[in-house]
Amino acid sequence: MDDDRWLTDQQLHAWKQLAAVVELLPGALETQLKRDSDLSHFEYFTLAMLSEAPEHTLRMTALAARTNATLARLSHVVSRLAQRGLVQRVPCPTDRRATNAVLTAEGRRTVVAAAPGHVSLVKDLVIGPLSDSDIADLDRITARILKRLDPAGHLATGIDAR
Repeated sequence: MDDDRWLTDQQLHAWKQLAAVVELLPGALETQLKRDSDLSHFEYFTLAMLSEAPEHTLRMTALAARTNATLARLSHVVSRLAQRGLVQRVPCPTDRRATNAVLTAEGRRTVVAAAPGHVSLVKDLVIGPLSDSDIADLDRITARILKRLDPAGHLATGIDAR
């Protein structure tokens, strides 16, 4: 039997814990945001990325990259956010082929109101149990995993390169 085909006991334990976090964390974040702000986690993340952008505006392709989404998924979510008056689609003034997503004043109020509860939950579930050293390790480890998942950095462009 080729031992390289299987995980060691330590690797298997670490993998199962990571898989559990990957499965449980999105649901916890989604539940809090839906309950407190009537937003899905992806809607919140989309609004947050626009709120951080210059003039609260991004090309749809850039917004898709910053939210790690396909353009089709993002387009669907932006349509829902636009129906709620939180985002506008406008033609890109420098490229007629492109469309920009613009955070509206109502969208800004919504994301600002949602942020404290979301940050509180992130701090409680993820940051709180970790030491400063753990946070540095988490940052380093996730950066290495992201490099494998997205070697060209196409999707994670909203994350500061270190």
